[in-house]
Amino acid sequence: MTSMAPQHVLPADPAAAILVGRVWDPVTQGPRVVRVRGEEVFDLVPGVRTVAELMDHEDAAELVLQASHEPRWNLAELVESSLDGNRNRPHLLSPIDLQVVKACGVTFVESMVERVIEERCAGDSRRAAEVRKTVTGVLGGSLDTLRPGSGEAQEVKKLLSAQGMWSQYLEVGLGPDPEVFTKAPVMSSVGFGSGVGIPSFSSWNNPEPELVLIVDSGGKVRGATLGNDVNLRDVEGRSALLLGMAKDNNASCAIGPLIRLFHRDFTLNSLRTEEITLTVEGADGYRLEGRNSLARISRPFEELIAAARGSHHQYPDGFALFTGTLFAPTQDRDAEGLGFTHKPGDVVTISSPHLGALINRTGRTEDMDPWTFGITALFSYLSQLEMGAPASSG
Repeated sequence: MTSMAPQHVLPADPAAAILVGRVWDPVTQGPRVVRVRGEEVFDLVPGVRTVAELMDHEDAAELVLQASHEPRWNLAELVESSLDGNRNRPHLLSPIDLQVVKACGVTFVESMVERVIEERCAGDSRRAAEVRKTVTGVLGGSLDTLRPGSGEAQEVKKLLSAQGMWSQYLEVGLGPDPEVFTKAPVMSSVGFGSGVGIPSFSSWNNPEPELVLIVDSGGKVRGATLGNDVNLRDVEGRSALLLGMAKDNNASCAIGPLIRLFHRDFTLNSLRTEEITLTVEGADGYRLEGRNSLARISRPFEELIAAARGSHHQYPDGFALFTGTLFAPTQDRDAEGLGFTHKPGDVVTISSPHLGALINRTGRTEDMDPWTFGITALFSYLSQLEMGAPASSG
C-alpha cells in the first residue's frame, strides 16, 4: 500500500484532539492501549489495560492527559508498518477491544431506497438499473423530510405498499423502530492499514463509510471513530435473513484509525453535521468518490443508542455503534448498468475532519490472516502483565 504522512491520518485539528487507540507490540506479543499526540505515541499500559476499561473511567480524557512518561513509538513508523502489512513490527490495531460491535441500518433515505432495490433485484446486480428507475419513479422526492415513525411516514409506507412496492426495509426506514444488529464479535474488528475481506461467494458488494460512536457500559457516548461496515449487496438482497452472512465475515469490519475522546469543545454535537468522505482507488485505475453527510441522518444519535441499549439490553463492557450510511454506489465500474462492486486490491479511504482517515485494502476474505487473538488470548496477556512479565521493554 502506498506510503502516507502521519498528519494525513490525524484529524484536521490534531493539537486539540485527545486520541487513543491500540498498538500491537511484538516485544510483549500483545496489544497496548496508547495515546497519540502529534507524532508521539505513548504506551498507557499497565495504567490502562483495555480501551473498554478506559471508556468506563469517570473522566477518560483527563486520565489520558495526566499520563506522563516518554513516548514509546513514532506515529510515522506505525503508519508505515500498518500500510505495509508488516506484522513483525509495531502497528496499529482496531482501537476497540472488549466492546460489542453493533450497527444501525437504513438510517438514511437514500440507503433505504438502495436496500429496496437490492431486495427487488433478489441480489442480481444486472437488474439494478432497471429496478432503480422503477423504484425512484414511485418514490419521487417525497421522502427527504419524513421523520421515521411519524404519521406522514406511515402514510407513505401504505402508499408504497398499495402500489406493490412493499419491502421490509420500509419498516425500519419509515417505521418507529430502527434496525440494530450485531456487526462483529468482540475482538474481531481490524484497524488502520489492515486488509478488509470480501468473501469469494459475493459478486456485488461495496464499502459503507460510517461514524462509529464509542459507548460506555452506562450508555454514555465517550468518543467516536470511523468504520467500514462492508456490505454484500447480493447476499442481503437475496434475503434479509442472510444479514449475518452478508455482514459478519473475517476482516469484514474495519474501525479506526483512533478514538477521539469527547473533551471541551468536541462533543456529540460536533458530529451531527460531520461530513465523511470515501474514495476507492482500484489497481485497474478505477476511482470512486462518495460522501456520508450526517446532517441528513433520519434518526438522532440518541434514538439509535436507546434502541441498542436500555432496560431491554445492557453491555457491561460498552459497545461500538455504527450509525449507518448515506452512501450506496451506483456508478458503473465495468459494463454499463452493472454498477459498482469491489475488486481485490481496492484501496478504501474513509475520512472526516474531526476523526482522521481510515485506510484499508480489499482482498478475498479467505486469503485474509485468520482471526486468532480473541478474548482468551487477551486475558492471558493481561495476566502475564499482572504477574510481572516485561511490559514496555524494547
